[in-house]
Amino acid sequence: MITGTADPNVQRKLHEILRVISESKEAIGARVIADRLNERGYRIGERGVRYHLRILDERGLTERMGYEGRRLTETGMRELGNALVTDRLGFVSTHIEKLIYETTFDLASMRGTVVVNLSTVDKSDLDRAVEVMRRIAHSDFCESPYLRFIEEGSEEVSVPPGKISIATICSITLDGILLKSGIPVLAKYGGLIQMSGGEPVRFTDLIAYSGTSIDPMKIFLSRKMTSILDVVESGSGRVLGNVREIPSQAIEDTGAVLKSAQKAGLGLVSKIGEPGEPVLGAPVSAGKVGIAIYAGINMMAAVEESGIDVKNAPVSMTLQFKDMKKL
Repeated sequence: MITGTADPNVQRKLHEILRVISESKEAIGARVIADRLNERGYRIGERGVRYHLRILDERGLTERMGYEGRRLTETGMRELGNALVTDRLGFVSTHIEKLIYETTFDLASMRGTVVVNLSTVDKSDLDRAVEVMRRIAHSDFCESPYLRFIEEGSEEVSVPPGKISIATICSITLDGILLKSGIPVLAKYGGLIQMSGGEPVRFTDLIAYSGTSIDPMKIFLSRKMTSILDVVESGSGRVLGNVREIPSQAIEDTGAVLKSAQKAGLGLVSKIGEPGEPVLGAPVSAGKVGIAIYAGINMMAAVEESGIDVKNAPVSMTLQFKDMKKL
């Protein structure tokens, strides 16, 4: 963060000036910077830009290149990188909230949209991938056996040549169903659940959705932290899961909705906690109940564990449930 500047509006302008300078291949002057800022909605003149540039110079973030203008120093580039990460914090939460709102699935009619994860594999690996997926579909921690194969040429999903995308139902679908049932729900954490004897024990790792610029599931997948095939074989290992909170007053209604969703093959609850108490070790706010649910991407994580190259995009988009088939 740019130190010595308490006013958040000034900080935003300083960061935006750094961004404008970084986008120019050559040194850039105050007049051009002012024009670019006005194009982006910042009402500031050349004189105001010069004032802000002096602040950046004093902090060693920019340097004068004679009459040509300013360029970023190495310190300035690091500052801009940190600012971009800060700007993106909360993006994952906002994206999830958007998909929850867009979920229209109705348990009575079994129609509407559901949230899906998208995973892409080579067509040549599809048969092997399906074999692994069938093993997970019959396990006690599979979110849902419903999926959809999407080939190149689809108008909904961009699929590279020689590849095929596999849409699996994301556990965030349950949040959408709860919201449509009048139950406010907040996705809190993504994490790894330690399993023993086929039962969930505790979360070994947690990442708050509000505090990351990358989906937690993607982080754990990229670090290869799951051992889902071990859980299938021995009952012990680590699977992906997430935690959401509901008001404690809604626990009875929530239980009924989740039970119906599970019967429909749309979700699998790991554990429902007690009011204000941690669920599988994950902290829960006062007056709330924590619900731990197995992640829908577990199926494709197991495929990747088997040695098949998989490109995963968790919590990707909504698709019509009617187009999905039971594995």
